Amino acid sequence: MTVTKNEKGLWDVQFYYKDYRGKNIKKHKRNFKTKREAVEWAGKYIDQQSHNLDMKFSSFYQLYREDMATRLRENTVRTKEYITELKILPYFGEKKISRITAADIRRWQNSLMKQGYSPTYLKTINNQLSAIFNYAVKYYDLPKNPCAQAGSMGKGRAAEMQFWTQEEFEAFIECIKDKPVPYYAFLTLYWTGVRLGELLALTLADFDAGKKTLSITKSYQRINGKDVITEPKTPKGKRTITLPDFFVAQLEDYVSRLYGMMPNDRLFLTTKSCLEKEMNRGTELSGVKKIRIHDLRHSHASLLISKLGVQPKLVSERLGHEKIQTTLDTYSHLYPDQSRDVANQLDGLMDEFDGKEGDNDAGET
Repeated sequence: MTVTKNEKGLWDVQFYYKDYRGKNIKKHKRNFKTKREAVEWAGKYIDQQSHNLDMKFSSFYQLYREDMATRLRENTVRTKEYITELKILPYFGEKKISRITAADIRRWQNSLMKQGYSPTYLKTINNQLSAIFNYAVKYYDLPKNPCAQAGSMGKGRAAEMQFWTQEEFEAFIECIKDKPVPYYAFLTLYWTGVRLGELLALTLADFDAGKKTLSITKSYQRINGKDVITEPKTPKGKRTITLPDFFVAQLEDYVSRLYGMMPNDRLFLTTKSCLEKEMNRGTELSGVKKIRIHDLRHSHASLLISKLGVQPKLVSERLGHEKIQTTLDTYSHLYPDQSRDVANQLDGLMDEFDGKEGDNDAGET
């Protein structure tokens, strides 16, 4: 490794490293403020390129982040970054990844659990750390994931899912009729079960009044002050939702108010923040319990399952879940009555069978 001062009075570093094929590659990096910074950067770079797990956790995280950035939606990557930089790197950043133990993980978990975070948030944080270690195990030959040995923290789902009944929703929606955009936006969320990002990405071309359908092909995100249109959350997020006649009429009424609309113009020119304010206003005026915007999706699922008896496969397809198991896990508490119905139907089959047996016996005597 050669470190020299350049014409600007800054430091350059030059060195060789072996790539994944074992080939020697020359690297030259310029303009470090100090000689020490140049040497440290070169050391980290060599460790990363040689898959040396004696590197610091923060250095390995950069490898993980760069790989994920090419494979995941931008908003997903930003969420991972936020959690890692705020809750993980301050504790593990300077530790060598190969020397982090289950005991270290337990101490980290305990420190977070004392801070009063919700069980679901604790679970999310823990899952992110575990994902980084799983990546190290799979692609960098780390012997084992210390998170698996340490055990998890928090809960995957909140203890009780929040949603509105149809009566609660109708009380709420009546109170925000004075503002057309949020009024029709909330109608769409409740009667279709789309995600908020999917709603905000809808264009005029996505609504087919003749076929009575709504096409979900994209999602809207606001990132660094810019509008970003991405793929839906999952591959099966691309779907066509059939609409009831009354809601088709409501959407047609809304579209008729949008003068000069072009096919690719967004139907709902609003933001998450504005909708949250309107939801709070409508909740206070109507007196219904407070829920999140995302809980309108749960409200739609509850309507399908509890009132209409729609089977899990159809609910899964309508909501755009990647796996039917996601639907079953999320809404299992809404299906007990259907399990009893199955048992009752089996009882009915047995009653019919017993009746036929009795008829046969009577004929033989």
